[in-house]
Amino acid sequence: MRVAIVGPTYPYKGGGAQHTTELAHRLAALGHDVVIESWRAQYPSFLYPGQQTISTPEGEPFPHVRRDLDWRRPDGWARCGRRLREADLAVLTLLSPVQVPPYLGILYGVRRATEVVALCHNVLPHETKRYDAPLVKALLRRVDRALAHSPEQAAIARELAPAPVRVAALPPHLPAKGEVRAGGGVRRRLLFFGMVRPYKGLDLLLRALARVPGVSLTVAGEFWGGLDETRGLIGELGLGDRVELRPGYVAADDVPALFAEADALVLPYRSATASQNAWLGHEHGLPVIATRVGALADHVTDGVDGLLVEPGSVDALAGAITRFYEEGEPERLRQGVKAVDPEPYWAAYAAALLSSGA
Repeated sequence: MRVAIVGPTYPYKGGGAQHTTELAHRLAALGHDVVIESWRAQYPSFLYPGQQTISTPEGEPFPHVRRDLDWRRPDGWARCGRRLREADLAVLTLLSPVQVPPYLGILYGVRRATEVVALCHNVLPHETKRYDAPLVKALLRRVDRALAHSPEQAAIARELAPAPVRVAALPPHLPAKGEVRAGGGVRRRLLFFGMVRPYKGLDLLLRALARVPGVSLTVAGEFWGGLDETRGLIGELGLGDRVELRPGYVAADDVPALFAEADALVLPYRSATASQNAWLGHEHGLPVIATRVGALADHVTDGVDGLLVEPGSVDALAGAITRFYEEGEPERLRQGVKAVDPEPYWAAYAAALLSSGA
């Protein structure tokens, strides 16, 4: 098949760009003729205040990329759509509702000459605004079908529009670069990793940490709303000497050493759809303490390679951290960690994406 994937790829950073790139490689390896239609300028800076691009690729860049799309140039959206008429399948990667206006322009250019699937990382954002649902509804009403990463997300898509929806678990796609892995010894240090946003529950983790003496925390990632609120909470809880903030995007080359400094990765999310971070922790030899939300619970075996707790509870998190540091537990849980095999996930994912119908 001739497949066109519309989405971010290098030099854009983060999980969405890495997924687009790996998907293109996987489909090409299956024998398909694949091109990525990517962005010259994806968002206005006020919609994404963090770092948008990187100078060093995370993984192998895909060779067939056209970087013509620009949020400031609606005429280019329709031109992209006209190019997609030559494809057998067009994949619109939905990471945020702000992408929908360009996608509607692309669909105008396609004029139903090509089958179009909306690949929904999140059907709606975790922190929704009043215009999110109408925008996504407008998109889903105009595509031929959608792919969601969980049954719950598929149900949301079906409520918005009648397009057929398939479900496939988000496959592993974060590159694990370098050879540094968590070694022996207990450091009594935990890690919170990735973009800091309210739904990810860092505030809950800080409050839980304050109840467990002698344990430190590294927080590494971009802060969506700035550092002031987090610094204020750290001061209020008296955690200034136990919490290290490393604000800013963490390059893939720096991830192994960062993970090697910790005993466990903590994912205290209030809500989640699909996340790579549990797999990322296991890939670097770390047990994972996570909440039972979205696909997080599917990636952690409670008491084997990590601990699972109910979401939204400071008491539950504090209890899990306390249990984790009982004598011999960090070593036992570390021994239960196994690197994930991505192949079955990608085989199922590609089959769901390429198969027409509900």
